[in-house]
Amino acid sequence: MRIGRAGLVALVVAGSAAVAAEPTGKTFDGPGGKIWYEVRGGGTGRPLIIVNGGPGFDHSYLVSSSVWDKLAKNRRVVMYDQRGMGKSYALAAGAQNTLEEQIADLDGLRAALGADTFDLLGHSYGGYLAMAYTARNPQRVAHLMLLDSAAPKWSETIFLFNQVFPESVERQNSLGFAAELGDKAASDATIKEYLGTLFYSPEKRDAFLKGWNPAAFKREVNAALDKDLARYDLNPEIRKFKMPTLVMTGRFDMNVAPLTAYKMAQAIPGARFVVFEKSGHLPFLEEPDAFAAAVEDFLKR
Repeated sequence: MRIGRAGLVALVVAGSAAVAAEPTGKTFDGPGGKIWYEVRGGGTGRPLIIVNGGPGFDHSYLVSSSVWDKLAKNRRVVMYDQRGMGKSYALAAGAQNTLEEQIADLDGLRAALGADTFDLLGHSYGGYLAMAYTARNPQRVAHLMLLDSAAPKWSETIFLFNQVFPESVERQNSLGFAAELGDKAASDATIKEYLGTLFYSPEKRDAFLKGWNPAAFKREVNAALDKDLARYDLNPEIRKFKMPTLVMTGRFDMNVAPLTAYKMAQAIPGARFVVFEKSGHLPFLEEPDAFAAAVEDFLKR
């Protein structure tokens, strides 16, 4: 399913038992209101900021995996709820929500952490936001990691749903009219159907769906950003990147085809390309050990 134009990940697990440590939750005053973030691990060194997918989802799907606690043994790992989502401030009716504002929020988080530079990992839509932030603030990003990221031009993201899950797409389309009219049950059903197409492992898929919380998605936030993102083309920008860059993908990602990641890795000077062979759109959940090892190895180089 495409939520808005790209629907780049709609995943939430409530109260995951896999998370070992209780993170520290805080807020800072962003350009538009209070933005909530959580910090795992400690130390005063360069933090690793994780930008979640969507648009229109909070960060909570990320914590379905304990991998962040493993990475937090050597650094602070920081996640946040984007404006209008989760524990961050709610957008007023008709309020703007643009890429420019999302970039400003991310830089506000950096400042709140007291970090002149940081390591940046963006997943799905978060990868697009990470590229956009880096294009505007290259001096702030020490290492850039793009995981199953949307294409540098939003409309060039390659989807495989129709070719691989035609029956699921048909079921989603049958509910589309009702969902667009605001029928919550139809909207929840389409998203849940979509979620089922994102996994390599049926067992991990079923366990994930059992804990899925539909309240994490806000269609109006998705729609606002989806419209704004159509204006931009980051292809010329990523060719200018000089920081070490790691581009990662799940071999069986139907939401963002591995070809999308491969093209980005080819375009970014010196980028490393890593494929997780038993993953769909969520390698940090399906192959957490391999994912953690790839990130640690990259950050140590």
